[in-house]
Amino acid sequence: MNIITCYKLVPEEQDIVVAADRSLNFDRAESKISPFDLNAVEAGMQLAGESGQVFALSVGGKVLDNSKARKDILSRGPQALYLVQDPQLDRALPHQTASALAAAVGKLEFDLVLCGEGSGDLYAQQVGLLLGELLQLPTVNAVSKITAADGYVIVERTLEDEVEVLNVPLPAVLCVTSDINTPKIPAMKAILGAGKKPVTQWSAADINWVPVPEQVKFVSLSAPQQAERKRVVIEGDSPQAISELADHLRKAMN
Repeated sequence: MNIITCYKLVPEEQDIVVAADRSLNFDRAESKISPFDLNAVEAGMQLAGESGQVFALSVGGKVLDNSKARKDILSRGPQALYLVQDPQLDRALPHQTASALAAAVGKLEFDLVLCGEGSGDLYAQQVGLLLGELLQLPTVNAVSKITAADGYVIVERTLEDEVEVLNVPLPAVLCVTSDINTPKIPAMKAILGAGKKPVTQWSAADINWVPVPEQVKFVSLSAPQQAERKRVVIEGDSPQAISELADHLRKAMN
């Protein structure tokens, strides 16, 4: 089975600086693989086993120049890496990302495409579904378990009060949840071997990708308004103190 795992590079959240006007400064924030996409990579490796192949795929702008991130993704098991780099994909919105991924996937032989449930920055949860629609393939999201079969995969979706089991014919696109597995930490041998794996870099022209028109316009990005702490301190465990605490909690919830 040939599996393509899609991933996105996102800013390291602990390095993002929030200014007084609530604007966000990313100047010192290094890029990392979106944590949700690590679940997709791990799922692909488990599903492929020893006989299958896993390829990593990402699209974006100048952020893809990050050599550390390339070694990181390859150290997690994929046999090869494919990158689509174009200035117009820098801070691309979901429909633009999905169209570029679809164009790139069309150049590869595959049985299954795996995506994370969302990205670590926007978390729109749209790219995988849009990708499946563009490829005109069976597409399922919220997948919490995958089992390979002959010509199809058996997937489970954990709903509120039941588990849904589906037989999905291949090729297909699946979006996995963050609880499908626990991504392994690469061993030193895998990290050292990552630099020897092939990396193919494409431009928009190489995959015949034409930017799609803007359906929405990015206006601004800012941190939420922080509420001031009330600094209400209730001491003691007397019935009166407990009653006073209950009153404060009741008011805060209303």
